[in-house]
Amino acid sequence: TMLRSIVFGACVAATSAFAPMAGLPKAQTRAVAVSSPSMQMSPSVPFLKTPEALDGTMAGDIGFDPLGFSSLTDIRFLREAEIKHG
Repeated sequence: TMLRSIVFGACVAATSAFAPMAGLPKAQTRAVAVSSPSMQMSPSVPFLKTPEALDGTMAGDIGFDPLGFSSLTDIRFLREAEIKHG
């Protein structure tokens, strides 16, 4: 009976995490102004900034680098590895 009450309490606590909170105010959003070319947003992932190394000079470059590998390694090496490994 003690074990059942513990399991029941854990289930109730877990399900209450998914219930909506009625008393919290809604968050306000604001627009962010983009002023410089280095601050432009990526067309492939609109909520991330365009990486500096991905400037559109290579074929198929649309600014997709969500993990930021292009800032750590030469873009030509990454391109060759992508072609090699499919």
